[in-house]
Amino acid sequence: MVSRWQFRAYSRELHSAITLLLFTGCGGPQVAPPPAPVPEGSQNSPEVMQIPMPDESTLQNQVLGINFDTVQAGAFDQGKMWTFEFPPVDYIADVYGFRPDAEWFERARLGALRIPSCSASFVSPHGLVMTNHHCAREFVSQVSGDGEALLDEGFVAKDLVDERMVEDFEADQLIEIVDVTDEVNAQLDVLPQEERASARAELLEEIEDRILEQRGGEDSGHEIEMISLYNGARTSAYVFRRYTNAKLVMAPELQIGFFGGDPDNFTYPRYNMDFSFFRLYDEDGSPLSSDTYFPFDRDGLSEGDPIFIVGNPGSTSRLQTVAELEYRRDVSDRFLLETVRKRMTVLDVYIRENPEIAEQYDLRNQYFSLSNTEKAYEGQLHGLGDPVILAKRADTEADFREAINADPTLQDLYGGLVDRMAELQELKRNHTDVVAAFSVFGNPILDSSTLIRGFWGLQVISMQQGGAPAEALESMIDNVRGTPQVPAELDIALMADRFRDLIEHLGADHPAVMSLLAGRTPETVAERVVSNSMLSDSAGAVAALESGGITRQDPAVQAVTAFLPAFLEWNSLFAEVAPEEEVISSELGRARFKIYGTEVPPDATFSLRIADGFVSGYEYNGTIAPVFTTLFGLYDRHYSHSGKEDWALPERWMDPPSSLDLSTPVNFVSTADIIGGNSGSPVLDRDLEVVGLVFDGNIESLPGDYIYLPEKNRSVSVDVRVILEALDEIYDLDRLVLELTTGRLFETEEEADQVGR
Repeated sequence: MVSRWQFRAYSRELHSAITLLLFTGCGGPQVAPPPAPVPEGSQNSPEVMQIPMPDESTLQNQVLGINFDTVQAGAFDQGKMWTFEFPPVDYIADVYGFRPDAEWFERARLGALRIPSCSASFVSPHGLVMTNHHCAREFVSQVSGDGEALLDEGFVAKDLVDERMVEDFEADQLIEIVDVTDEVNAQLDVLPQEERASARAELLEEIEDRILEQRGGEDSGHEIEMISLYNGARTSAYVFRRYTNAKLVMAPELQIGFFGGDPDNFTYPRYNMDFSFFRLYDEDGSPLSSDTYFPFDRDGLSEGDPIFIVGNPGSTSRLQTVAELEYRRDVSDRFLLETVRKRMTVLDVYIRENPEIAEQYDLRNQYFSLSNTEKAYEGQLHGLGDPVILAKRADTEADFREAINADPTLQDLYGGLVDRMAELQELKRNHTDVVAAFSVFGNPILDSSTLIRGFWGLQVISMQQGGAPAEALESMIDNVRGTPQVPAELDIALMADRFRDLIEHLGADHPAVMSLLAGRTPETVAERVVSNSMLSDSAGAVAALESGGITRQDPAVQAVTAFLPAFLEWNSLFAEVAPEEEVISSELGRARFKIYGTEVPPDATFSLRIADGFVSGYEYNGTIAPVFTTLFGLYDRHYSHSGKEDWALPERWMDPPSSLDLSTPVNFVSTADIIGGNSGSPVLDRDLEVVGLVFDGNIESLPGDYIYLPEKNRSVSVDVRVILEALDEIYDLDRLVLELTTGRLFETEEEADQVGR
């Protein structure tokens, strides 16, 4: 799944375009990157070429027989990602026939976890954590020893002592929510609108520091995150207990954890066992005591059963205006997708030609993330080209504007804001060329590392010449330190592709392009830069910058300086537009909350939510998708494709024991509202027992970034029954099966075998 969550630090820096895995295209206005340094010499604004945009009619589906003026919004167009601040007790009682109490919601909250890029949950009283295989890939690669290829071979810790420590793993448990809305609004409402965005950031940081200090400070094991809901209409401080001492317990082979590969991604029916297990340990090195956890329900589900998903959906744009969505359709998302596709081609060629080096640098996982992103944005753009979807959003917006205009107080406060947001989108359209040219610029997966260091290096040089304090210089150098090292050949290819972007969108005769290339090919210039720059090596770059050994004559710095005038146009555009967009979004969010209250859930913010739904198939391609798939179908998929790469079963699955029950459900679909970031979320029944594990959505759900369509949207989950069946019959991991089904911890497989079931 596409990972779509928000990182504050990321948005404060250059990397402004996408965050993968799932990390892409955060909802709401984008924050501009920091101002670029002004090089020596004049800065005349060059003339830029305008890219003609397609006629709007070519971007819309021509659907006969539909009067789009009569299309009406649905009751849940803005989704069902309910917050724990405002739990939908009455709604659940009306729809599902039981009334969950405060204890029920507390158990749901404390059993859930947020891990890097994904969701997870406690599934035993001994710190056992379940999440997706695709959320564990980087850790599987990390713990692979010399001569091991655990990503391909799978990892199974037969005994407790065999579990392997992982680094940089963080599991956050939400233990408290502090509503600070009144405090925030009281201090911001007295300020002019143009000052509120910066003042809000400073205020939230102050509140965050205060609450952390109240709970023991930085060494207390707590983390505080300020969560804005309804685009800032509500603000909460989320208090997390952070666990960092973790070991990998089990992860199946890549070919079973990602069965079907990219062709089957975001599709259904699926036959994918996308699960893995970690264990959290306490400070004494013993398995963590996790009193609140979700036990496994071995009986599983039936069609029509209600389910609940507790996880951290990354980011949605369901409160964006129609004008913002149209801009995404025509400009920002369009060019982002184009750029991702081009970089994927570069990466794919390198991986195929250099498989061993690719494994060393974990490039396959990067490619998986990019393929996710490509498919996700393709689906989103397809939805934005559907006039029915935009008509539903327009109807929602019309009702919203009507409600504002019907109340003189609301009209005075918020009237005209929707129109002003539309004007800002037109302003950005006037700079489509530079927006396209610098799409995803600075993203460490999609751009040359040397070029990124060149950008930060130019910043450092300018600050050194301006007498900046040491702490400011060190903060900027940290950006260089954090830029990943990639193989030189790949770095050259990525840089050349970036230069081709500049030619395509700015034109070969643009002053920036002419200064950069000087009649040479992108490949020639890229090879010269990487081969001769002191910034091509991460460690060497940091040392040279700290000592003042890098000058403006460094080839990477020269390259950045050459296209800097065009970049400054892009940077100035965001500096002009983004703050006002942020203010307008915030004000419209407050208006929505005043009108609709909590009946309409807020956009996702990679914060904990609970979603509800039913186990249900759906119609597609003239047929009906089954509610459940089975192991019969898994083997049929393998043999029907003659064991081709994406459907090639791992060796241990090719000769299964006769006791393997082929009727076991593998995957199932439900109507629950999810998005990227929900990966690894437990699927629970009304008793808060695990019946499945979310790992994907169907292709029809991809427009879910901006609208939820319950008749089409389906979450795709691993069935709990196939997890147990695989652990038992294929991986012979009885100690884990018993822990999941009885809550007992066994230190050895031999001990578990003696107990039996």
